[in-house]
Amino acid sequence: MFEQTGPMRTGTMAAAVAVMAVLGAACANADEPRHFANADDAVLVSKGRVEYAQYCGSCHGRNLQGQALWQLQDQFVGRRAPAQDATGHTWQHSDENLFHMVKFGRFPDAPKGAVSYMPAFADSLNDAEILAVLAFIKARWPIGIRASQASLNPGFAGMPADIGSTPWTLPPNCSASFQNWAEGSR
Repeated sequence: MFEQTGPMRTGTMAAAVAVMAVLGAACANADEPRHFANADDAVLVSKGRVEYAQYCGSCHGRNLQGQALWQLQDQFVGRRAPAQDATGHTWQHSDENLFHMVKFGRFPDAPKGAVSYMPAFADSLNDAEILAVLAFIKARWPIGIRASQASLNPGFAGMPADIGSTPWTLPPNCSASFQNWAEGSR
């Protein structure tokens, strides 16, 4: 989906990731996140596939594509379930924030009066099941999106192991992730 173009080569991308990692380690809390969904854990991803189909697929789509017209800005904005694949915005949030959204139906930093149409799953899914669902979703993303999302996690948790040996590029709209990471690491 996101093909490598122009003079930027795998070595350059690996160097960019290395610089991001050094800066992140210097600026961000290097501790493991409280809630981390490991998309490289095949067993966890497999469990997440089952839970996603049962609890999430009816709204977010069997193929993570979201509800029809989910991006439309009209009087129903926010009521349509967004895509969880590469076309959505899920990857623009840390694992901790995604965990909180699934468990409680809202992001932790959302204003108290903010309306969220996402149901809370605290009574339906335990913490391990929520992390399995998130691991399944993340495992479906292209490597560039996984790298961008991992930059939002403490210690870059979730950075794909093969990031330096696989050709990839960051998605065109990843500046939001970088900005969020930069603000969070101050």
